[in-house]
Amino acid sequence: MLRTRKIRWLSGTMVLLAILTLLLPQALLPQAAAAQAQTSGIDAVLVADVSNSMNTSDRDKISNEAMKMFIDMLPVQGDKVGIVAYTDQVEREKAMLEIQSDADKSSLKDFIDQLGRGPYTDVSVGVAEAVNILNHGADPSHSPMIVLLADGNNDFNKTKGRTQAQSDADLAKAVKEAQDQGIPVYTIGLNADGKLNKNALADLAQQTGGKSFITDTPDDLPQILSEIFADHAKLNVVKLPSVTGNGSYQEVTVNVPNDSVLEANISIMSSKPVEVQLTDPSGQAVDLKSDAAKLSTSKSYSLVKLLKPQEGDWKLRVKGAPKDSIDINLLFNYDLQLVVDPIKTKSYTKGDKVDLAAKLENGGQPLQDNDLYKDMKATLVVKDVDTGKSEEQPLENTGSGFAGTFEVPDNHNYELVIRAEEDSFYRESEPITINASGAAGSGSQPTTSGGEQDKPFPWLPVILGVIALIVVGVGAWFLMGWLKRKNRGFVGQMVVEIRDENTGDKSYPQYKKLVSFRGRFHLHQLLQLDPELKETEKYVFTPSNGDRIIIRNTAGGTLEKSGRAVDASSGVELKNGDRLSIPLQQADKTILIEYLV
Repeated sequence: MLRTRKIRWLSGTMVLLAILTLLLPQALLPQAAAAQAQTSGIDAVLVADVSNSMNTSDRDKISNEAMKMFIDMLPVQGDKVGIVAYTDQVEREKAMLEIQSDADKSSLKDFIDQLGRGPYTDVSVGVAEAVNILNHGADPSHSPMIVLLADGNNDFNKTKGRTQAQSDADLAKAVKEAQDQGIPVYTIGLNADGKLNKNALADLAQQTGGKSFITDTPDDLPQILSEIFADHAKLNVVKLPSVTGNGSYQEVTVNVPNDSVLEANISIMSSKPVEVQLTDPSGQAVDLKSDAAKLSTSKSYSLVKLLKPQEGDWKLRVKGAPKDSIDINLLFNYDLQLVVDPIKTKSYTKGDKVDLAAKLENGGQPLQDNDLYKDMKATLVVKDVDTGKSEEQPLENTGSGFAGTFEVPDNHNYELVIRAEEDSFYRESEPITINASGAAGSGSQPTTSGGEQDKPFPWLPVILGVIALIVVGVGAWFLMGWLKRKNRGFVGQMVVEIRDENTGDKSYPQYKKLVSFRGRFHLHQLLQLDPELKETEKYVFTPSNGDRIIIRNTAGGTLEKSGRAVDASSGVELKNGDRLSIPLQQADKTILIEYLV
């Protein structure tokens, strides 16, 4: 009876939510869409070839340094990173981790340092797994990307019968998924032994909208990673003067051009360790372990991150070993969007003129610092959709935005994009479509039409909308508690081994990814439902907070956790690196489990 009432209550709640959703005023929808569009961030999967061929292609473990530097260049909070290490199978995997602190970055870098190497290689395995991770663990409001570090060559295990044709087919499928999901793949070709398959890596990047790079030395990493960040986040790399070490501190000026800079990443590359000091525009020394500035170091690079830096000239002082070449790059990160004013909704023909205006916004609001415009240039990029040809025309910088006029050259369909840039960054607007083909249609864009701006503010729909949202919120609060337990996902993977207690032999470790499970699963599923191991059905896993999981023996009993017997009837929480030993009663076997995040 109680269950029936609960189901009826939930059904009624769902109907109420559906009705209220339909009643929400449409006037609020563009505002909600605009707010969502302002959310920015990166969801990246770093993919590394860890086959034995890397012992010659990547003798200095450039791939490890590149991945760690990529992580250091990310903002302190908000972005998500996953890691895939592959041979002809996935060797190790780090589930998508949302970075919330320096400790999260350290956890990712420690994982990278623990990667080993093994036989055989299949590029399709790494790329396919990266796409799968993003499909299941990415934030829809973030911009996804994959960074592949490899030599591009395959080496199959002949005993498995794997062929190049099969690998090509799997890679093509993964590339198609990446294209459909808008996931660019950036490739870094590792070429220490001169056997790089650069064409394969370049083709992979080109097909997905990424870029391809080649290196055989850690010295190239700052430039390569800066260009990857710049391309993905619409930034420009600022090259600072190189320094030749002389055993003393040498000064380099770092100019922060305006107050709209969220972060400044100063990457310093040298073959030997360097010492770094920094002073702000007022001449005060900066603590490089403070909330305002952070210094990250590795064996081949140093990176200084300035958070919301003050406008003006900062002084970077670098001390390197005598005659050591020190290269310095600068990359700014902005929270800025280029927004085009609505155009008139009408049918266009040859000779019609379309007035265009665009401005920068910060967090959905017009930019307050007009000084940022003074060194900027803007261009209108016009693509004739019918012919495929593109051309550009300059726009006027008004001091608080950009303006110009587009004259329709022919009775075709056109796509207009405004690009504005200065030395440290650029932004592109969402495309505007102009239909001058004579077919039913008009100019369209992802914003409200200009005529709506002249109408009085719709207070009544807003008030009704607020009331509806309150009711929706109350209903959703009750509903989510019930749904959360059923749909909560898992992260990480289980390393599973089976030990035969009669012989002492252990099976080969199997890596079982947990991302496909929702709500709960039992151990028997990880063991491929082996009838001999059916008693493992009583061990049930459920997700917990902080990327942890709970194992519970529904029949009661104990298991071993890190060598100690624990009661599993009420649940045992597992964190990254915890190991379990589960002896079976109906078979002379023990299940060994390690949980990895």
